[in-house]
Amino acid sequence: MKRRVAREKALQTLFQYGVNDIEPREALENVLDGAEMDEFLLKLVDGTLEHMSEIDQIINNNLENWSINRLAKVDLTILRLGINELLYNDEIPDNVAINEAIEIAKKFGDEHSSKFVNGILSKVKEQKKNS
Repeated sequence: MKRRVAREKALQTLFQYGVNDIEPREALENVLDGAEMDEFLLKLVDGTLEHMSEIDQIINNNLENWSINRLAKVDLTILRLGINELLYNDEIPDNVAINEAIEIAKKFGDEHSSKFVNGILSKVKEQKKNS
């Protein structure tokens, strides 16, 4: 499975988990629909779930005049995946993680999603660099 496809499937898995309140493995099985499990996909899903509370705090800290509860679920899920890759996956360069999140936002979000995702993830990247 290509990494872009794995990221898209991770988005779909985490979205199902968050919206439908089903177990992550069940959501993953629904998304795979009989396809073979991918190690990178599993790492994305598990890493995002493992660090969800820290990631959500980071998102909250970088929102201006907005709250995490008001974000579109797709945008929130894309941000969670992107921040997971930025902070907890050393094998992915920061610019690649951001670019992939932007491209997924263009595909799954609305016309403003990609700029919003880029803004938040760029702030997180800068904070990571300065810490």
